[in-house]
Amino acid sequence: MTEGNFVDYVKVHIASGNGGKGSVHLHREKYVAKGGPDGGDGGRGGHVIVKGNKNLWTLIHYKFKKHFKAGHGGHGSKNRSSGADGEDVYLEVPLGTVVRDTETNQVLFEITDDQEERIVVEGGKGGRGNWHFKSATNQTPRYAQPGIPGNETQITLELKVLADVGLVGFPNAGKSTLLSVMTSAKPKIADYEFTTLKPNLGIVKHRDFSSFVMADIPGIIEGAAEGKGLGHYFLRHIERNATLLFLIPADSNDISKEYDILLDELRRYNPELLDKDRIIAISKSDMLDDELMAEMKEELDKDFKDFPYLFISSVAQMGIQELKDKLWTLLND
Repeated sequence: MTEGNFVDYVKVHIASGNGGKGSVHLHREKYVAKGGPDGGDGGRGGHVIVKGNKNLWTLIHYKFKKHFKAGHGGHGSKNRSSGADGEDVYLEVPLGTVVRDTETNQVLFEITDDQEERIVVEGGKGGRGNWHFKSATNQTPRYAQPGIPGNETQITLELKVLADVGLVGFPNAGKSTLLSVMTSAKPKIADYEFTTLKPNLGIVKHRDFSSFVMADIPGIIEGAAEGKGLGHYFLRHIERNATLLFLIPADSNDISKEYDILLDELRRYNPELLDKDRIIAISKSDMLDDELMAEMKEELDKDFKDFPYLFISSVAQMGIQELKDKLWTLLND
């Protein structure tokens, strides 16, 4: 999927249908004297419904069409005939989409299951016909209820990518290269920072025909939680990852410090992210000789006591299978 086709944040204006009017009608039929009131009810207005679709990966279909209006309910008629209900409007979204009220920013609900349906705005109720109001003291009511108007509002659709493993790291840490090696994805790769502008997804094939989904998130820099760089806009995608894979290049000045900065940005964005499983991969390790790697292991053994780490190289295919095995173990523990 190209960067331009990945849309994960849109605002749409929606309106439900008006309820139909109840009918004021008196029964007229030959040989039936004083037939009495028989006005039917109005139909309800159409709902606006958000529906999950597992085959969708992006919100691009709302990039150019952003106004949706449900149908109005039909009016009641004679012989107690009710008006037709207004046509419902369905907004199909990928799984993992959060629906917010744009004005208050309140989360209304989240779509996580295929074919799951949630009504965002209900259609107006139809008015009751005059036959409902007849009584012994009011035998010919000449009034009926009007339909209730529908509602309109603006909602925000916010997609949070559903992936098993999320790649976390600074720009140019080698995340896109690793994704291209471990999956069939074709992310943009270049020798400058912020090459990745949108999240990329890939399916990692493991042993015995098993697989899991990996997401490459745009690079995070110090201060991302406050809005610096690109990472703050995409940190929400990490919330849906079961395991976080921290990628730190071997030529970093201080591996432990970079890890602490990344961890601190996640904590400031959402402290619950620190409860996820983590694994640290030292990328670009093909530039290390055995002696230097041994020295780094002594330091890393002290700094990363609670979480597994390993040396990898996407270009040299070093440690890739071991990384897959460790990720699979974490995901299925």
